[in-house]
Amino acid sequence: MKRLKGVTLLAVLALLVAACGGSTGESAAPSGDEKPAGWLEALGAGEGQLNLIIWPGYAERGEYEGFNWVDPFEAETGCKVNVTAMTDSNNGVQLLQSGQYDGGSFSGDASVRLMTAGDVAPVNVDLLSNYAAVFSGLKNQAQNSMDGMPYRVPHGRGPNLLMWNTDVVTTAPTSWDAVWDGNADVNGKISIYDSSIYIADAAIHLMSKRPELGITNPYQLNEEQFTAAIDLLEKQRDLGVIYWGSYADQVAGFASGDLVIGTTWQFMANVLGGDATAPKVETVMPEEGSTGWSDTWMMATKAANPNCMYLWMNHMMSAEANGQATVFFGEAATSEAACDYAETIAPGHCELTHASDEAYWESIWYWATPREDCDDADPATTCKTQDDWVEAWTTLRGN
Repeated sequence: MKRLKGVTLLAVLALLVAACGGSTGESAAPSGDEKPAGWLEALGAGEGQLNLIIWPGYAERGEYEGFNWVDPFEAETGCKVNVTAMTDSNNGVQLLQSGQYDGGSFSGDASVRLMTAGDVAPVNVDLLSNYAAVFSGLKNQAQNSMDGMPYRVPHGRGPNLLMWNTDVVTTAPTSWDAVWDGNADVNGKISIYDSSIYIADAAIHLMSKRPELGITNPYQLNEEQFTAAIDLLEKQRDLGVIYWGSYADQVAGFASGDLVIGTTWQFMANVLGGDATAPKVETVMPEEGSTGWSDTWMMATKAANPNCMYLWMNHMMSAEANGQATVFFGEAATSEAACDYAETIAPGHCELTHASDEAYWESIWYWATPREDCDDADPATTCKTQDDWVEAWTTLRGN
């Protein structure tokens, strides 16, 4: 059994998932007699299984000591959890659209696509007793809702960070310049997230370095701005960067010394920190700000096991499950109750991750879907679409 740095052994938890709760005070129920596809009016008994698409690390069974929120859920509800890990949001969308899954954990760059396509159902939050305690800043956001109805319930949020091997990079970097400019010590050993959404990271760099481009949203780029971002990414590629698509690749590369600096999630730094044989790494959110994620659970419109999916969504907002899950991944918990539980595992976790500090999150550009209408009300503006981003990234990578 593996351990994560700074985390003590926990007893196996018996997690209670309430079947229903009082009104949240939000506009959860659709008006009129006609209900939207996938709407659940009342919660029934679990169907016996649950098929989920997840980000790696979002459904742990005890491989790492003290982190197990799946087995207690199965024992309590009778819903056997089957998971498939996505490689990025594009892959997650494709998996859900296959019709084989009840739902999954999705970031903002997937959720808008899924909502507008009708692939996911609005969530009747009145059936979720743990939703009321969620921080208000995580409710009814642009990527969480549509037509005034919530489609997502929160899992956790966090920034994309800069990580480095302290034996090689001896002066702690404070800027993203470290992965764009390169030098003799790091060239050929820079790690970059292998997804079209990384184009937004180039846009954030350009917001700082080339303000004349007028980029105001790194996900909504016109022709000139998009071309500049791709040009920057091509120069970065020529530094000999190594692209990682799975957290295992990222961890293995830093553990072996093949990687020494690059983009990361805090989860990978936690795993490396728990490996006594791996080089020491540190992380920082650079001064320019960062992209990031606000991850949530969504239910497929045609879910075969909707009751188990609702039970799971409620479970993942409980103090015990959310406290464990967010400590494990190094992201911010979603409620004060989850923070209180997280403190018993990793003291200082919620302060470190700014769980309730909404001012901190203003410097984070949550992953979002690139849209032709630039996600604004100006009909004169035209931006590159999600398809444009994927095509450009595929060309850049030579795939």
